[in-house]
Amino acid sequence: MQGRTLTDDEGRLPGDTPGDSGVWFFILADMCTFAVFFLVFMAGRAAAPEAYEASRTHLDLRFGLANTLILLTSGALMAKATREAQVGHWRKVQQYLLLALVSGLPFGLSKALEWKAKLVQGLGLTSSEFFTYYFVFTGVHFLHFVIGLIVLLALSVVAGREDLAGPDRLRWIEAGGAYWHMVDLLWIALFAMLYLLRAA
Repeated sequence: MQGRTLTDDEGRLPGDTPGDSGVWFFILADMCTFAVFFLVFMAGRAAAPEAYEASRTHLDLRFGLANTLILLTSGALMAKATREAQVGHWRKVQQYLLLALVSGLPFGLSKALEWKAKLVQGLGLTSSEFFTYYFVFTGVHFLHFVIGLIVLLALSVVAGREDLAGPDRLRWIEAGGAYWHMVDLLWIALFAMLYLLRAA
């Protein structure tokens, strides 16, 4: 069961789109929704740059950077899991999936601590337009993150079940990987937009 070629192991033909078309449609729709969010934010920032910049300075860059590194590390492990799935090394797939899950968990703790720090400072959802967007955007992203953790856990179970061998197993590993990379990509965009870009 170990080390067979992609075609022999999972029955996917060369040139086929990795993952599941339904998941790719969801990812595209989700990315388009976030693009609208980002455009609305940028329009608000252009209309009131001084107010946005004053709010931005209250964010702690260390939290943003730590969260970015955490998700990039987890994403790299997810990529390793996908690569191992493509050559049929399912034991390694399960190991990398669990490592991706464990390495991603600190993002949740870090984000919770950051939100708590903002609330202690008296900065909440209604403090300013900037912080309304900050809490809504990071909150929606956090929901995606939690769903991603559930996906990683489910995939680790799937990877360990020999009775599920077949094209579907690789398809869902690749689809789960695509979703998890979307979570990474959305955070990188949020990190740049909220923490790094100066409004004035």
